[in-house]
Amino acid sequence: MRALPSNEELAELLPGEGSITWRRTADARTLLAAGYALLLQVAHPTVAAGVAQHSAFRQDPWGRLLRTLDLTSALVYAEPEVAAQVAAGLRARHRQIRGVRADGRRYSALDPDAYAWVWATLFSSIVAAHERFGQPLGRGERERFWEEWRRLGRVLGVRERDLPEAMGGYEDYFRATVAEVLEDNASVHEVLASIAGPPPPPLPGYARPAWLLVRLPSARALRLATVGLAPVALRERLGLSWGLDQELQLRALGTAFRAATPLMPRQLRAFGPAYLRWRRESIERALA
Repeated sequence: MRALPSNEELAELLPGEGSITWRRTADARTLLAAGYALLLQVAHPTVAAGVAQHSAFRQDPWGRLLRTLDLTSALVYAEPEVAAQVAAGLRARHRQIRGVRADGRRYSALDPDAYAWVWATLFSSIVAAHERFGQPLGRGERERFWEEWRRLGRVLGVRERDLPEAMGGYEDYFRATVAEVLEDNASVHEVLASIAGPPPPPLPGYARPAWLLVRLPSARALRLATVGLAPVALRERLGLSWGLDQELQLRALGTAFRAATPLMPRQLRAFGPAYLRWRRESIERALA
């Protein structure tokens, strides 16, 4: 079986306008869970090794975030040919990432379990962000979203057998991975440190003073979301303290973001398509 789908298969795998994936991925509030997704990813020993040995995350955390947003936005909102090119480029880059994990095992970034786990964490982060900060997905909506997300993963070469078919199976898979696979490691704490004290993003000169104003409250909110969304068992394993004070702050943050829903400008409610328009030239240059 070929790793990436044919052009004929692609049309059946990509979510269309009006799909749950199209609507729910678009909300800018899902960005609050970006640190949570990254935490889940780097706690996987294979991903941790790849980040430690091959990633420039420590020097360029914003670049990693933009690349992730470029990927998801292209897959969900771009034309099929662009989505296929982005997927092929991702596979090609990951093919070069290999080495030896901390436990002495050889690894590749395309190891099916780790590759599928990274894709699954993005689903988890979108659902968790809406649960805490937006409009929670009902059970039926989550089930349909997972079906679409699992299908979309095939565009990247995530095999059907590497992720559970139904939402109930996904929940069991998620719990088992957290309990049996994820671990404490240096990459986890480097990610947490970068969230607590992020470097300036690549902004034009006139916008840099604004960053100085929002840097600390933004970092605080992202840290709260990153740690607070994490499963209790994982927080304990990673030695992350979490008390009533932090929980109340996270709840207050969620209340504020939910209350702002009617006031959100369209660019934030439909952030995904707007982001793609902004980044299209950068994405196309990367594909050239």
